Amino acid sequence: MGHSNLTVFNDFILMGVTREPKLQHPLFGVFLTIYIITVVGNLGMIILTQLDSRLHTPMYFFIRHLAFIDLGNSTVICPKMLVNFVVEKNTISYCACATQMAFFILFIVSELSILSTMAYDRYVAICNPLLYNVIMNPRLCHLLVGIPYLYSIFQAVMFPTMYFTLTFCGSNVISHFYCDVVPVLPMLCSHTRDLEILTILFSAFNLISSLLVVLLSYTLILLAICRMHSAEGRKKAFSTCGSHLTVVVVFYGSLLFMYVQPKSTHSFETDKMASVFYTLVIPMLNPLIYSLRNKEVKNAFHRVFKNQ
Repeated sequence: MGHSNLTVFNDFILMGVTREPKLQHPLFGVFLTIYIITVVGNLGMIILTQLDSRLHTPMYFFIRHLAFIDLGNSTVICPKMLVNFVVEKNTISYCACATQMAFFILFIVSELSILSTMAYDRYVAICNPLLYNVIMNPRLCHLLVGIPYLYSIFQAVMFPTMYFTLTFCGSNVISHFYCDVVPVLPMLCSHTRDLEILTILFSAFNLISSLLVVLLSYTLILLAICRMHSAEGRKKAFSTCGSHLTVVVVFYGSLLFMYVQPKSTHSFETDKMASVFYTLVIPMLNPLIYSLRNKEVKNAFHRVFKNQ
């Protein structure tokens, strides 16, 4: 291979969500609103679960971490993306691109882990209610959050290091609105096959392992609910799981849509829509789902405000 087409980039150009000039300003408004709601909702959730002693339970410990992850996920992507709507040519430096990729991987893998941890937590709450506090003790809760964080950090360091120590050639335009492994991969000159396989293996493992935990937990929960004699007990069990189940269906649905479709049907437009969904829309929805569907959160909100 000749070196004539080797170019060293100092920065990349992000294509953004759309190239339509008419849509730039309306979309800027839409995404700014989404981001503000996300920040307020998730920060509110973090502060509320910290301040209100009645929310110092394993479930709210995990919800607090989910809020932190959601806040991180959208902050890694949204501010840079908003800039994209107002500037003519949106560049991102080599370092910033690698950093964005690292943090995106960190938060998205953490989100998968925390959702499966929460499914396990709901399983224990419904199938072993009498032993719940013994099983879900603070030490286990910290392990269930800490180990996935370490695993996420490992991938967040590994992938950008592998990608950004290779040479880029051809175009420096990333046809996406942030630096993700999928759109950056075609821009590499060499070793792309191995990297692609590694990326697919890790993505598949992350997605399938966490999805299996969720499916197994909910299968056991459903069986337990079916065995309950009282309608009241069933209703309570469903309300305990409703919020989490809603979050899970939306999140895994959009991820599976993005990563599991065959290469030939992959269009960056549909991928972008799926990405907008799980990087920006879901982090906004999660705190709303948990607060609106939840009496405990509403009561805590009133208590905290009364005490001020």
